[in-house]
Amino acid sequence: MNFLTIGHRGIMGVEPENTLRSFVAAEQAGLDVLELDLHLSKDDALVVMHDTHVDRTTDGSGPIAELTLAELRALDAGRGERVPVFEEVLDAVRSPLQAEIKDVAAARALAKVMHERDLVSRVEVSSFHDEAIAEIARLVPGVRTALIGSRYGTDIVDRAVEAGAATVCLNIRRLTLEIAEHARKADLKIIGWVVNTQDHLRLVRALGLDGATTDYPEIKRTGRFTA
Repeated sequence: MNFLTIGHRGIMGVEPENTLRSFVAAEQAGLDVLELDLHLSKDDALVVMHDTHVDRTTDGSGPIAELTLAELRALDAGRGERVPVFEEVLDAVRSPLQAEIKDVAAARALAKVMHERDLVSRVEVSSFHDEAIAEIARLVPGVRTALIGSRYGTDIVDRAVEAGAATVCLNIRRLTLEIAEHARKADLKIIGWVVNTQDHLRLVRALGLDGATTDYPEIKRTGRFTA
């Protein structure tokens, strides 16, 4: 099985996160999959940004849900980059994508784009929220889904199975052999995040994970040689 390296919000350790510049750089660095986050703007555009508010990653302030796409476009997302929408990322890179959704409303908006652009084979959908995973699976037959866990126990496996997810994306700092084995028995793939150090990469390898989400492209190069 191939070991996947997933670029976290592009390569956010090097470029402004969730920008076209970051995604293009991640693709050029050879990362296998690009991870991004989706929120709905006030006028229902699928905006690529992690937080619910724009304050941390732009020169603006306020919640995404209360700003129109035009207002979001006026913001500087770092190094002069603009806040992209999902469709722009699809056009800017060719890599497979892992799109994280925050709620059922985003699932419905994403489902519409996935149908329009035939994205089932290219886009995996992830979420911390079981109901969002279940909703995208209902709306897009055959979609690959992943349940994300930050603070979790073996229950994350049962939740993933119940939601129909094929993968669990798990905080590497909390991952144990017991949880990894439980996931394996349930036939789930396991991705560790965020893997930015050689120690974390060694742990990923020791636990036999299927891949790692990282902020830095170096993990792609060194991962091949880490037993």
